[in-house]
Amino acid sequence: MPCGNAYLNVMSATQAPEATPVKRPAVIKMPAVWRLLIIALLAEIGYGVLNISTMPVYLAGLPQPGGDAIFPNGRGMGTSVVGIVLVAFLLSEAIFKSPMGTLADRYGHKRLMLLGPAITAVTSLLSLVVPHGAGGWEVLAFVVLRVFDGIGAAMLWPAAFALMGNSVEDTERQQAMSLLNLCYMLGIAVAPLSGGIVNDLSGVRWAGLVLASVLFAVVSVAVWFLIPGREPHEKVKAAEQHAEAGFADFLNSMRQIPSYLVLAIVVFAGIGFPMAIIKIFAQDEFAMSESKFGMLVFPAALAMAIFSVPLSKFGERIGKARAVHWGIGLCAAGLIFISLGAFVPLLRMPWALALGGIPLGIGFLLAIPAWMASVSDIDPARRGANIGAVMTAQGIGAIIGAPIGSALYGQSIGGRIFESFPSLQPHLAHYSPFIGCAACVFTGWLLSLRLLQDPR
Repeated sequence: MPCGNAYLNVMSATQAPEATPVKRPAVIKMPAVWRLLIIALLAEIGYGVLNISTMPVYLAGLPQPGGDAIFPNGRGMGTSVVGIVLVAFLLSEAIFKSPMGTLADRYGHKRLMLLGPAITAVTSLLSLVVPHGAGGWEVLAFVVLRVFDGIGAAMLWPAAFALMGNSVEDTERQQAMSLLNLCYMLGIAVAPLSGGIVNDLSGVRWAGLVLASVLFAVVSVAVWFLIPGREPHEKVKAAEQHAEAGFADFLNSMRQIPSYLVLAIVVFAGIGFPMAIIKIFAQDEFAMSESKFGMLVFPAALAMAIFSVPLSKFGERIGKARAVHWGIGLCAAGLIFISLGAFVPLLRMPWALALGGIPLGIGFLLAIPAWMASVSDIDPARRGANIGAVMTAQGIGAIIGAPIGSALYGQSIGGRIFESFPSLQPHLAHYSPFIGCAACVFTGWLLSLRLLQDPR
């Protein structure tokens, strides 16, 4: 009897127990997540060794008598030139991040993540064979190489962040971004120490370039084997492929998220101020060797890495906007304390730099995951493009700050500006990048209170 069968089917369906929801594994245990974390960690160590640990001291270091004519042990460039070379990297990265984010959405994240590190593996080694003593041509060669480094970074990071956003659910995205932030902090912790040890043990300033090249080659191999060809969330990825490419797409992001871009430029202008001279600062003010500088950075950055996930969870509880507010405010407080070393002799010590780094690190861990998660959540169909646009804005900010900080630090410009303060020279010039950084981050904190409203 059809009616009786239908009745029994309905009754059995209504009496069937509800299916037990499948418990998802912890975010860090998801294969797609931990594979990306390995790649991000190796890449961040590589960029830290190249741009923070090795390149500034290699370019600014004076050539030593009896050094190798083919591989000089220092280029003898001023800190202003070091800033220009770093700006070439930042400018290239900023220009190409938005279009590369769009290309990653359209053609697949793996392709760009594979090619980007491979480019930098080659340019790191080519830096060794730039002819020494060629004047402006020598500087131009380093600028061109750093431009290609920037293109490689622009290929890697927007694709990695977008792929991470696609690999987790919406409720897990902020934690996933915090894990990428954890890799960033671990990279910052390991890079100065590993680069410094390699340089000190080898007795040459360019050994870190070889180490960076090896690291980037390993990253490309890891992408080849660990990132699947078929990416998750195919429906989202299909929607992303409709995004427009190039500068027009960046303009669309400017219309969609103008407050994020303004805030990114202001805050990262501050970060750019001490970016090129941080290791030179430690050598000049504290007479530190490269290894000792790495030992100063390592425990602080390692502690930040350990607390990255707990602080990101705390940020989830208080909300994204409030986490950004508190995070940038703590960063500003730490930088203001460090900047006081320009005026207070007692604070011109490594312990003062480390103490000021505590609120700076906590604030960074609170702000960045919430920042990236909020950008990622704005429009899933433009996730890669919006992340690339924000990273472009961050790069523009760093481009503004880096050459200014390097020029203020150098005696050729900074010495003349601050010559009316003879009792504070050269400390005022040395601390001026941190003062500029504190001013920009404090301004960014005020802007964040205005631009990012707490929905509660």
